[in-house]
Amino acid sequence: MIGCVRKKTLVCAVVLAAAIAVAIGGAFGDGFATVYAGASTRRIPIYCVDRDDKKIALTFDAAWGADKTEGILEILDDFNVEATFFLVGFWVDKFPDQVKAIAESGCEIGNHSANHLKMSALSGDEIAQELESVNDKIEDLAGVRPTNFRAPFGDYDNDVVNTADSLGLNTIQWDVDSLDWKGISAAQITERVCSKVKSGSIILFHNNSDHILDALPQVLAKLLNAGYEPVTVSELIYQDNANVDANGVQHK
Repeated sequence: MIGCVRKKTLVCAVVLAAAIAVAIGGAFGDGFATVYAGASTRRIPIYCVDRDDKKIALTFDAAWGADKTEGILEILDDFNVEATFFLVGFWVDKFPDQVKAIAESGCEIGNHSANHLKMSALSGDEIAQELESVNDKIEDLAGVRPTNFRAPFGDYDNDVVNTADSLGLNTIQWDVDSLDWKGISAAQITERVCSKVKSGSIILFHNNSDHILDALPQVLAKLLNAGYEPVTVSELIYQDNANVDANGVQHK
């Protein structure tokens, strides 16, 4: 009987400790969730934002080509909206004029690593080098230093998020994947995005996907008609006094 009571007491203590850990993470989070999981914690990037004003963010990852970047910028300008471009370091090296054009358009530039590697396989020093080198290149070219980072392949762990955080970078994921990288049609891209979007969504596109120039005007027309307001990632996310829950939703 005594052994049984002690076991119940231990279980209650563990449950209470978990509840306290989660509560503290929610109350004092610094932009990422701290999730209790036994003896470990996990930091979560921002997948979307809890807001009811219908603001959303269109994002474009740029790594493998630039043929359609100018067309994307023209379409965004035609619709009078801004987006965020996450740039890989070797893309910046190869297409410096495109980097400048993105900045001059009023769109935001984010960091997508130097070499598009699986970041969780790198050491902390290697992660920092990947991020800092890209920030330096973009700042030299465009006069702006990124404050947002997207990990290649969406791959991250605590070291990735912590290192980005230490460098003043928010780690940004997405909650709506256009799947444009799969080569699906413009109509399919449009249907997928517009059926999944919600207030606070972060939408993933790629700057050189097969049908992006056909899909983007259709997507924007439908989103604007539905009352959505596309903004940059930095305008969408909360910069202060915010936390991220276990599902990647940032809350004020």
